[in-house]
Amino acid sequence: MGNFFKSLFSSPQAEEAPGAISKDEQKKFDIFKYDGIRARQMGQIPYAIRCFTEALNIRDDFETINYLAAAYTANGEPEEALQAACRMVSLEPGNITTYLVRANILLLMEKGEEAIADCAKAIELEGDNPLAWFLQGKARRITNPQGATEDLAKAIAAKDGFTDAYLLRAEILLEANRPAEALPDAEKAIELAPDEESAYLLRGKIHDKLSNFTAAAEDYERGLNLNPFNTDACMLLGALLMNTGDVARAIRFFDEAIEIKPDFAPAYRQRAKAKELTGEREGAEADIKTAAELRPEDGQAAGQVSFEDMYKGGIY
Repeated sequence: MGNFFKSLFSSPQAEEAPGAISKDEQKKFDIFKYDGIRARQMGQIPYAIRCFTEALNIRDDFETINYLAAAYTANGEPEEALQAACRMVSLEPGNITTYLVRANILLLMEKGEEAIADCAKAIELEGDNPLAWFLQGKARRITNPQGATEDLAKAIAAKDGFTDAYLLRAEILLEANRPAEALPDAEKAIELAPDEESAYLLRGKIHDKLSNFTAAAEDYERGLNLNPFNTDACMLLGALLMNTGDVARAIRFFDEAIEIKPDFAPAYRQRAKAKELTGEREGAEADIKTAAELRPEDGQAAGQVSFEDMYKGGIY
């Protein structure tokens, strides 16, 4: 694939009348485009970007620009992805996909107000589009939680079985300290996607907030059973066990989190708290020092660690 790509770059362009595209150019366009699609499927994102870019140098194509925006997003290049999305809007301003793609990128860039404007345009084009309502709810999550839940209700009404909308609404309700209202949404998400680990962790948090500690622990364990490498599940379960007095078992889950992710500073900090509760002060101080070395912005610089100061923090 790489050699052929190189040969295409070195090939002279055919001379055609302005605005025309030769059969040879169309063939090159197709090769670049579908090489890019294959590269993306194989996880070769930078190569896919290169292919899509070269295809678009030959001619504009809405679908290829969409692929390019997705590739830039996957490669952690939101500014470039946004430029591609704006190009889509210019090419097809009446296409709802253009606004949904750009709104999603703007959300990744934490530009909520701009995302809301694109969602509003998408809703203007197609009032019952569930993704438009979902993205608008996501954008309004921080600034207008009540409005966000109303948007998500519309997304759910437009699309039966919209798992992500139930999960997001449950998260917003939990953040608003309305766990009893959040619980039915979390349970619905689990009913729709019984293998979704994040749904169990969310329901566990809701049960935790409602002081249903046994149910919370069961949900955290279900999430961990679905994905034994989920550090969030380890941390949540460890924190719950520590808060309910089972400190020795809590330490084992913090151990697991550290085994999964050795540079995970919050796990060292939580384990330090647990060790302090068991009287293992030397081990606690060692964990606090490691946490400070890994994330000095969370406390004092490594080598100047005060256990008493750092122990005062919350969970993570």
